[in-house]
Amino acid sequence: MAIADIARSIEENINRRGIVKWRQRGWLPQIIPFTGYGSTTAVKILARALMAEPNERQPLFDLRNLQMSSLRSPAINTVRDIAELAIEAGAEAQRGWRQFFTTQVGFLPVTVTVGEKRIETRTDRNGYVDLLVENHGLTPGWHEVELIPAAGEPVKAPVMIVSPTATKGLVSDIDDTIMVTWLPRAALAAWNSFVVHTNSRKTVAGMSNFYRNILSGHPDAPVFYLSTGAWNTFSTLEIFLSTFRFPVGPLLMTDWGPTPTGLFRSGQEHKKTQLRNLLIMFPNITWTLVGDDGQHDPLIYDELAREHPSRVDVIALRELNPVEQVLSHGTPDPAESVREDSDIERHGVPVIRGKDGHELLGKFRNLHS
Repeated sequence: MAIADIARSIEENINRRGIVKWRQRGWLPQIIPFTGYGSTTAVKILARALMAEPNERQPLFDLRNLQMSSLRSPAINTVRDIAELAIEAGAEAQRGWRQFFTTQVGFLPVTVTVGEKRIETRTDRNGYVDLLVENHGLTPGWHEVELIPAAGEPVKAPVMIVSPTATKGLVSDIDDTIMVTWLPRAALAAWNSFVVHTNSRKTVAGMSNFYRNILSGHPDAPVFYLSTGAWNTFSTLEIFLSTFRFPVGPLLMTDWGPTPTGLFRSGQEHKKTQLRNLLIMFPNITWTLVGDDGQHDPLIYDELAREHPSRVDVIALRELNPVEQVLSHGTPDPAESVREDSDIERHGVPVIRGKDGHELLGKFRNLHS
């Protein structure tokens, strides 16, 4: 038996015993909703089922209080409203060590209501709901869907339906791109999740303003935040985006732990898969891709631009300083230098580079002057 199989078996046994233990203490499954997204023909519903104390109130997502009937401005206060739900649901995540000591509920029957449709599904072995609903009947804008577990309380989750007339979109990395980390990448996740208070996290100067300027001429442009971080940190990242007034948009994250092919999931493959999913779901949109030159973003974006040059409008790369480069991957030089042909511009896709959002904005304006 491979090491990954052994690790996965141990994880499942521990989790199964945890469910029995918490159930005996009166705990019930709780659905943790994430922000879904889709087109007028198909929508992704994302959530996770975890064991929780029955007296822990799960706040409901209520669009009547959020004024999210359309995507007229991606930079409106909606992201702060969504983050307030995350704050209520995960107050402990302000010092987030509890986020990773969870017991997921696999194979839990869940009924999902999307508009007039009701779909019966189950969580996967890790407790996730990752459901694609076609012909849902939702109009462009923000909506809520309901998830009703077989045991536990129903919850509502936000979903963003992108207008079929949208032609521009933005995808942004998080760590080292909009969030200052100053830690070795190997220790980053543990530090951010277990130690750092949300309010002590720092943003890269000028990035939120840079994003608002990118979107200013495209009021229906969707925004996605693509991260190799675990879904467990969803609440704290929503709060970070709210605190520093970044445009509202779904987070595309991953899960930790062993897989059928290894002890850990591949962050590169996660990003590549999510980017291609966006190209498929939104065939009329060309994307501005924002990342940093500390690890794999330049090569991942390079590959996408080579394969689909008409679908990538601009690539913006934040240049890490030598100290950040060492912390990111061990050397003071940009990671993209390991491949001499990583020159996306030769394929007609402009690339701009800068140390922060202020420099990137200036170069972005020069491109469009």
